[in-house]
Amino acid sequence: MTTDELIWRISGGSGDGVDSTSQNFTKALMRSGLHVFTHRHYPSRIRGGHTYVEVRASAEPVASRGDGFNVLLTLGDSFARNTDEDAVYGNEAIKPLSENLDELRDGGIIVFDSGQVDIEEVPNFEERAEEHDWQVFPVDLRGIAKEHGREIMRNTAGVGATAALIDMDLDPVEDLMAEAMSGDILEANLDVLEDAHDHVTEEFDTDTGLSVPQGEHDEEQVLLSGSHGISYGAIDEGCRFISGYPMTPWTDVFTIMSQELEEMGGIAEQVEDEIAAAAAAIGASHAGAKAMSGSSGGGFALMSEPLGLAEMTETPLVLVESMRAGPSTGMPTKTEQADLEHVLYTSQGDHSRLAFAPGDPVEAYEQTRKAFELAWKYQMPAIVIYDSKLAGEYRSVPKSAFDQEPNPDLGSTLTEDELADAPHDDTGRFQRFQHDVEDDVSPRSLPGQENGRFLATGNEHWPNGQIAEDTTNRVNQVDRRLGKLSSVRDDLNAMEESFQSHWGTEDAEIGVLTWGSTQDSVEEAVENLAATGRPVAGLGVSEIAPFPEAEIVEFVESVDEVMIVEMNASAQFRGLLQKELGAYGQKISSLLKYNGEPFRAGEIEEAIEIELNGGGEPTAQVTLRPATGD
Repeated sequence: MTTDELIWRISGGSGDGVDSTSQNFTKALMRSGLHVFTHRHYPSRIRGGHTYVEVRASAEPVASRGDGFNVLLTLGDSFARNTDEDAVYGNEAIKPLSENLDELRDGGIIVFDSGQVDIEEVPNFEERAEEHDWQVFPVDLRGIAKEHGREIMRNTAGVGATAALIDMDLDPVEDLMAEAMSGDILEANLDVLEDAHDHVTEEFDTDTGLSVPQGEHDEEQVLLSGSHGISYGAIDEGCRFISGYPMTPWTDVFTIMSQELEEMGGIAEQVEDEIAAAAAAIGASHAGAKAMSGSSGGGFALMSEPLGLAEMTETPLVLVESMRAGPSTGMPTKTEQADLEHVLYTSQGDHSRLAFAPGDPVEAYEQTRKAFELAWKYQMPAIVIYDSKLAGEYRSVPKSAFDQEPNPDLGSTLTEDELADAPHDDTGRFQRFQHDVEDDVSPRSLPGQENGRFLATGNEHWPNGQIAEDTTNRVNQVDRRLGKLSSVRDDLNAMEESFQSHWGTEDAEIGVLTWGSTQDSVEEAVENLAATGRPVAGLGVSEIAPFPEAEIVEFVESVDEVMIVEMNASAQFRGLLQKELGAYGQKISSLLKYNGEPFRAGEIEEAIEIELNGGGEPTAQVTLRPATGD
């Protein structure tokens, strides 16, 4: 953390408005010219339970949440179930304060609601505050809120209080309030904001040494999450049908799409389970719509059978798999990257599917568009795999990144004129699954098209779709379906720029490989070390299937050692890499994290230093495999 950035954390109970308050605070910082990045931590409860959101703001672009934070605003937990420290979950009322102290930087600011939190109940608080030189400001946020309206406005009071301590202009906050509310409610909130600000200014010494950085954007920014990137990418690529069943964190995409599609003449359908959701999307695609479905973990498991059906019938489809900590229900609101093998190998038989793992909202947008384009061109399912971290993190991104032309093209679907000249059997059926075709792609027809009649079935079939178990035909059909993956790889290799990301120095000794959402912390760690002259380079992989073998081989062979960083316990991406490459095992190690929290850049930097120095143990909850020295 540098003096050029601010990391502000707001904590409270689930249902206390922590999320909405942080979003407005983040927007205010972004509109003042800063780059922002948020991180959300929340329990699997509707109300109550410790929750926080962290906001990092800097005049320079920020790649990740950063290390530690320097301002804590804690509201207490208004919905705490238990205030007994001997209870199973401990004293929940004080957790928004007691559980947010470990990562607060020396000299940091604490503003707590003295109307809710009894500081005497927080173990060793005074000793720790003195040891770390924390600046503590007890403010009766609830009392101030009640004077002008209702207690619920304590969030606004908290923003006003911290603004006074970090020399933050209130104008952007007030502008956001005016956009969101009006009348008496607006007036009351403005009074609470200004009263809390004035109260702190009058009662305390506000010369804290911390302030909001000053910045200016080169171009207009928008505040988006990875879920927005996926949703907007799908819409711009022409998706007009989505079906699903609620499940965290996939629900974010389903909700955004449900809110947007109706105005565009599209359909969003909530069905009884994930089997029905995937099957409905297959039906919509078969009928000619660009369709999408998705789920998380256990819900995606139910999609195994429909996924195989889409592969066998060669029906284009995009599925979203939003990972969370498993197995089973696991930790539903915590992040993990442990569904990679689940996505690649679920469903029976040999598979022909595509998979992309975006690392940020812009990549989520671009790769979702590419997933639709390739799925409809090559008639196979494409899966966008991401995790709870990317789903819930908001960051400022240039608006121009999403200013692209729409693409309603249906890929390799024939027109009726083209169908008239296409091959048919003696009964007049269209040879939908002809095997001797260019690029292994046999063009499709849609129901109702003249000369386009064929049979669609999950059984193996002749070129006209009729069920068949002829051995020669079976081999031809399997080879053609699998052969399409080579053509997709050729398409991806021919792109002007690959979806992989590279960082760091030339002639590096250590190469850091990662995939998906972990790439932001790896990027920051590699860039920080490279800036100090450490011989480190990084590669973030987003194309999962078909595997970008040539690009990864080039990177692996350019360094002496390779460290693969991922959020799971079984090193799933490392397993995929060694399955695909079949070599380099002696030069590859893993840095793993699976406690439900994403990597911080500092944890990765520490592990790289251990590798460079030839020994030591990480201090964080991460695992180096093999341990250095083995």
